[in-house]
Amino acid sequence: MEELEFIRPPAALAHILERMAELGFGMPSEERTGALSRTIAASKPAGRFLELGTGTGISTAWLLDGMDAASQLVSVDVDARFQGVAREVFSRDERLTLAAEDAISFLQSQEAGSFDFVFADAMAGKYEGLDEALRVLSAGGFYVIDDMLPQANWPDGPSKTMRWLSPH
Repeated sequence: MEELEFIRPPAALAHILERMAELGFGMPSEERTGALSRTIAASKPAGRFLELGTGTGISTAWLLDGMDAASQLVSVDVDARFQGVAREVFSRDERLTLAAEDAISFLQSQEAGSFDFVFADAMAGKYEGLDEALRVLSAGGFYVIDDMLPQANWPDGPSKTMRWLSPH
């Protein structure tokens, strides 16, 4: 039995995936990652959530699906073209604020401890600016990183060539 058959994707996901393919966006989050994010979001009623790397809004859809009506999500991405898909799909969801800007600059402008959950799906916030991402996390908050192993579709830079060393 396939484990993914039990995961109920958010209603908006099919449209986002279609638009993602049209735009040639090749860095989607997996359904299991989305299901985990949705579960964590559900555990923080009236929470303040931060997504670093909106992309086309795949993880945004999962987070919103788990959030209650009193929660707020801020999603940041430097590429307004890809983020435009999320803007189109979620234009009526008042829980979501989309910021088209550099994630490091965004993080530096936030108060310490201002988010209950930080989902880092961009280079900024997990490889660059990690201290800033952790600084905005509240006590008892969750910090989740997607795509920790180098991916073939990552842009060139230090994170693409990073090698993980194991003590074993």
